[in-house]
Amino acid sequence: MNERMQSCRTQAGHFHNPQQKEQRMPSSRREFMKAAAVTGALAMSRHLLKGEAEAATPPIDRDLDGVIEMHVHADPDVRARCIDQLTLTRQCRQNGYRGVMYKCHDFITNDIAYLLRAMVPGIEVFGGIALNRNYGDTVNVQAAKMATQVTGHYCRCIWMPTYQSAFDQKSKGGVGVPVLDEQGKVLPEVVKVMELCADADIIFATGHSSPDECVVLTAKAKEVGVKKTVVTHASQAPWKLTMEQARICIDNGAYLEHCVLPYFKGPHAVVPGYRNQKQVSMEEFAAYIALAPDRQYISTDLGQALNPNPIDGMRTFITGLRKVGVKEDVLTLVSKTVPARLLGLD
Repeated sequence: MNERMQSCRTQAGHFHNPQQKEQRMPSSRREFMKAAAVTGALAMSRHLLKGEAEAATPPIDRDLDGVIEMHVHADPDVRARCIDQLTLTRQCRQNGYRGVMYKCHDFITNDIAYLLRAMVPGIEVFGGIALNRNYGDTVNVQAAKMATQVTGHYCRCIWMPTYQSAFDQKSKGGVGVPVLDEQGKVLPEVVKVMELCADADIIFATGHSSPDECVVLTAKAKEVGVKKTVVTHASQAPWKLTMEQARICIDNGAYLEHCVLPYFKGPHAVVPGYRNQKQVSMEEFAAYIALAPDRQYISTDLGQALNPNPIDGMRTFITGLRKVGVKEDVLTLVSKTVPARLLGLD
């Protein structure tokens, strides 16, 4: 990993200054949203000259032109992030992205997406909700329903529990939010969320469910009529599917998500906690994608403090896949076409 990729920056290709972020960023989610509203109003009232804005825009990398980021983390959050949503959205637009969907483990993100669209025109911004314990000890159908009704209707994904899933917590000796009952059947509340996703034509994502749970969930989602089921972290341990499980999930009508984050894990990881975790190679990602390119997509899952800027991460993913033999038409599918389909843009 070269020095340029060692740290997440506030601007792709420039090192992040934590002190600058501390001065710039609001101290809470509420303050962020207030600041966002004020900033958006000021930007619109000043009628910034389009020519001046375009003059400062760098040449667009052809690999990033039209890309859609489907899984990325940014402030405001309760975890340390290296960049905020407003800054990253501006960078994505400057680099030619068509869209971005933000994820937070503990709060909805489609509310801020509504403001970001007003502040950064020219790019599609979406969000969703991850049904962790912040919304109760069981999958909260009402919370999911309300998320889909927030102004603008920019909720495009409902994730099953992530870091507080029953599967994740079991390995830590805890009790998490379940998706299956003791007999291995999908819980009624999960089925209701599936029905909600089917009716709204949005993504039902497996979150941090186990590989075996993903097989059961995708089968049930197909039965319910969900058209946009996504297996989250399909190639990353401990949620990593076997090739046979991947085929079954695809046969169940699901899409597989591949995040570049585990490529930055292993002994040489910048984040200390990632150094004892297995790196996923570009060859491994490519092997999954080869199963059915039109049912898979790539994203970054970046935004962690110290990790690369998400835009650098996406560029690394695309160029890395190309180097191991993934063809241009497939790269277009997994970085642009399939994400657009899932977000309802095409």
